[in-house]
Amino acid sequence: MRISYAGTLVAVGLALAGCQSERASYGTANLPSQPAPLTPAPVGNVQGSQLPPPGASQFPAAPGQDQQSSNPQQMANLEATAPAVQKESLIGRWTVASSGSSCDLFLALTKWTGGYRAASRNCAGPAADISAWDVKGKQVVLADSTGNQIASLYQSGNERYEGSTTSGQTISLSR
Repeated sequence: MRISYAGTLVAVGLALAGCQSERASYGTANLPSQPAPLTPAPVGNVQGSQLPPPGASQFPAAPGQDQQSSNPQQMANLEATAPAVQKESLIGRWTVASSGSSCDLFLALTKWTGGYRAASRNCAGPAADISAWDVKGKQVVLADSTGNQIASLYQSGNERYEGSTTSGQTISLSR
């Protein structure tokens, strides 16, 4: 019995020794109490000035982006020189540019309130409300789900239409 009792004591002793490890204190023993301070970055002169009013920008509009408030004379010129529009030529995906952003517009020949079905994707502002379209003479009319007109456009080039929203913002369709 002495051997088994002694063997048990040795086994218990080894087990207890295994529970005590240097790993428990290793993580904190070698670390400083606080991190070393950082070297400050040089600071230049600070200037103060008045901010521009909200909505005003010092920068011109990026190329291809429409600006606010369409020119009535330009719209009259587009109307006078625009060719007749065929509905079938409008079917498919278009890029809409309005309010300084662009998004996708899909036009189909499925009958819908306000003409034919349209679906916009990732649009903001008036373009987000487009859900219908129709052709009236030389004009492409974009409307919301209740048939209220959102914008009217005229062909200004091959695969390009330009016009204005009912609120006076410029809007264009292009492929």
